[in-house]
Amino acid sequence: MSYQSSENFSSQTLQSDRPLLIAVIFLVVIGLMAIFSASAPKCVEMGVNPARFLIQQIIGVIIGFVGLRFLSNFHYKKLLTYTFPFAIFVIIMLVMVKVAGVTVNGAQRWINIGPMSLQPSEFAKPAVVMLLAAVFSKNAILLDERKITTAFVPILIMVGLIFIQPNLSMVILLLATSVAIYLCAGGSFKLVLSYASLMIPLMLLKGLKGYQSSRITTWLHPDSDPLGAGYNIIQSLVAFASGGLYGLGYGSSKQKLAWLPEAHTDFIFAVIGEEHGFIGCLLLVCLFWTILQRGFSIAVKCQDMYGKLLALGLTFSICFQGFTNMFVASSFVPATGVPMPFISYGGSSVMVSLWMVGIILNISKDNVARGRFGNVRKLQ
Repeated sequence: MSYQSSENFSSQTLQSDRPLLIAVIFLVVIGLMAIFSASAPKCVEMGVNPARFLIQQIIGVIIGFVGLRFLSNFHYKKLLTYTFPFAIFVIIMLVMVKVAGVTVNGAQRWINIGPMSLQPSEFAKPAVVMLLAAVFSKNAILLDERKITTAFVPILIMVGLIFIQPNLSMVILLLATSVAIYLCAGGSFKLVLSYASLMIPLMLLKGLKGYQSSRITTWLHPDSDPLGAGYNIIQSLVAFASGGLYGLGYGSSKQKLAWLPEAHTDFIFAVIGEEHGFIGCLLLVCLFWTILQRGFSIAVKCQDMYGKLLALGLTFSICFQGFTNMFVASSFVPATGVPMPFISYGGSSVMVSLWMVGIILNISKDNVARGRFGNVRKLQ
């Protein structure tokens, strides 16, 4: 009875995790193909191996899947012990960025560790979710002294250090994730609205850099500066229009050759749209929607509040970032520097995203274990 129950439990665990895992694997494979297609011309122009960016991304994917496997078998409640130390580690890395970081395109967001380049702001995503899930798992009282000490202060420090990089898009992602966790923990929607009504106008009036505020103007009227601020979004829309319904075929994008900057990172969705058309874009939307549905389903089925908030926060962070990248490339929202998880080039992004999926998978396994063992007890 015991052996059979264990065998059935393993089978049910695999079935439970399969939709989420398959969607992630599909996204990673699509991402590797898209990165090679989008970056090869740039590598040739630089005089380096055409597969240079692909090879670097594969290294990140390997590390990411190793972490995913480990975290999927590491009980999520044990993360409570490491939550605060991990937040301190992220803060130290963000300080290192400010002291000795690498500046690219006017933003100081990376640190070099030997041959590797890390973007510490990516590690802030799981850190914020872990902190808020821990403190809101008992109640959603916002101005509790213990919560202010253990969660809000580290989060505010991380957000502040990320904002001065500058990286407003990551700040928005972290704040949106925090609000989602707070509301799902039973927080006051009216309180969120009152804070938003005070903070958003202040940030727009006082906190935006010159190029950040110009992005809003450019989003509304890209044709006002077609060779300057509006250039990227115009070329992105041209790529989508060229792709049509079925696309030009893999590797056949023309915009990536000379007209679309950051084709392998921020605007990789436009390259996919040009090469694979509306069908290819729809596939990506469906895959991210699968992750969203599966992650929220895992959160609903979890029997403890900490697991619920952890699964919900991690899922929301991944999917909010993915859909935001799509909206930017399609000109539905102003341009930001948010990469598409699993798809855009970036070792830190793909590693952290896969690690976050590993935690969600572990919560799913725990849900299956609780249900299965409960049934076994009833039979006995």
